[in-house]
Amino acid sequence: MSTVSAAATPGTVLADAVFPARRVLARDTALVIGGAVLTGLAAQISVPVPGSPVPVTGQTFAALLVGTSLGARRGFLSLALYTLVGMAGVPWFAEGSSGAAMPSFGYVLGMLLAATVVGALARRGGDRGVLRTAGTMAVGSAVTYAVGVPYLALATHISLSEAIAAGLAPFLIGDALKAALAMGALPAAWKLVGRRG
Repeated sequence: MSTVSAAATPGTVLADAVFPARRVLARDTALVIGGAVLTGLAAQISVPVPGSPVPVTGQTFAALLVGTSLGARRGFLSLALYTLVGMAGVPWFAEGSSGAAMPSFGYVLGMLLAATVVGALARRGGDRGVLRTAGTMAVGSAVTYAVGVPYLALATHISLSEAIAAGLAPFLIGDALKAALAMGALPAAWKLVGRRG
């Protein structure tokens, strides 16, 4: 299948268009591992937020990018691998941490779910236009916070409103910037794939 016909096929995600299937298992395995590694590397881009146990990191953006690029199944597997390896002790969560005892672990679980959701949206064309990509990124961020903020409240024994103030509000501007980056990058990548074919 040519790149153009792959890109035009409904249900195709960016990874399918860029890497047409010859050896599906080998390709999918490499994509899943690559997505986990990308997320782990992006997590090392970390800036502490005063008054919050949750830093600003690149891992949320990477998780959403992995989900939209790989689709729901591979996005889930990739973030599951990232999560399990980090829980096993590899220091590739934010700030070089590992394990499940940290207050921000709920965000890791939220990203696992978010990668799956944005992957499903991408299969429906949620990453092919600027506005659709913005909506996809907003949904993914909302899913991450829907798990991460209550987990933060439980882990740190603070109220939900305090968890929102510490674990959501300081990140909204950064999330808007990440969404803007995705709004440019993903539709542009689809245009490049179309030209290549």
